[in-house]
Amino acid sequence: MKEKVILAYSGGLDTTAIIPWLKEHFDYEVICCCIDCGQGEELEGLEERALLSGASKLYIEDIVDEFCEEYIVPCVQANAVYENKYLLGTAMARPVIAKRLVEIAEKEGASAICHGATGKGNDQIRFELGIMALAPHLKVIAPWRMTDLWTMNSREEEIAYCESHGIHLPFSTAQSYSRDRNLWHISHEGLELEDPACEPDYSNLLVLGVTPENAPDEGEYVTMTFEKGVPTSVNQVPMKVSDVIRTLNRLGGKHGIGICDIVENRVVGMKSRGVYETPGGTILYEAHQQLEELVLDRATAEVKKEMGNKLSQIVYEGKWFTPLREAVQAFVASTQKQVTGEVTFKLYKGNIIKAGTTSPYSLYSESLASFTTGELYDHHDADGFIRLFGLPLKVRALKKEEPAASDIG
Repeated sequence: MKEKVILAYSGGLDTTAIIPWLKEHFDYEVICCCIDCGQGEELEGLEERALLSGASKLYIEDIVDEFCEEYIVPCVQANAVYENKYLLGTAMARPVIAKRLVEIAEKEGASAICHGATGKGNDQIRFELGIMALAPHLKVIAPWRMTDLWTMNSREEEIAYCESHGIHLPFSTAQSYSRDRNLWHISHEGLELEDPACEPDYSNLLVLGVTPENAPDEGEYVTMTFEKGVPTSVNQVPMKVSDVIRTLNRLGGKHGIGICDIVENRVVGMKSRGVYETPGGTILYEAHQQLEELVLDRATAEVKKEMGNKLSQIVYEGKWFTPLREAVQAFVASTQKQVTGEVTFKLYKGNIIKAGTTSPYSLYSESLASFTTGELYDHHDADGFIRLFGLPLKVRALKKEEPAASDIG
């Protein structure tokens, strides 16, 4: 009986060419597994293509809700943003994909998992760290790093390879952007984006929305509710997290929200330039922060900011299945107990404009914050506070005024 390999299958040219390549060089039974994180129409026709290319079967695993509730929500709650811009759309999906690949491998009794990530990118690290943490006994095959066996370096060569194995596919040799899509975002790399001096060709680039210039001339108000840091409704319509994201994607895309052009530092040491569309995610992050401003005290907010930065690094580097991620997430979860309330904002030409926030746990006191003296605050109390708060500055200044010891007769 042949050994089995689980192939992380997208249906694109790379992973389709890998099917006959695995059979030719390893004599494996190839079982394809497409993990549905919300790719939409990209899933159409995959089973026929996989079987035509030599796979024995194809799994299409819908993990959208798990992805949203167990991976996206913790990152939103932490405000995890990599290098102040990237909302981790690809990085957040990789651990849940790796987890499901391992589950299918164990179900099938497979001895290996194969992925089509390149040797220059982050995804090879994310997939393999996930597999290593969950199933260290499984072999990992990464064709793009096996240059003695994987000799194809262009779309033309991959198409010719498939045709030589009797596989005729509807793929073009024309170059296009390299994209990764799920419910949370879509990323774009390649073509003019490889030169940081070039402005993106947004007329051909955007998939989820429009540029702010092409957004409606009239803004649109949106109201959201949260329960313990989890979004629960949009415009008074209760919905699960995945539907919140779908709704916000539609609204954000319409108003030119969430287009990010970034040169980021990859884990492997190089810089890369890409454009990310994250319309719904950008709104969700902003709305959640808007509510946290009301309910978190300053000291907690300061530490939480550090933990958010740490979680973004953990997720970006593929270290989801680690004690550190669990500890950071546990801290963040403890801060969300009172992040409950309603947030209103206006979407207008790429902007998210505050329009009111309420919470039963709000720490904002109008009587304290008002310029009018209230019962809880006596202005004279500030005298002693300022003297004590500034005491180190005063002592330092006085010491500087003292004559040097050598000057004393």
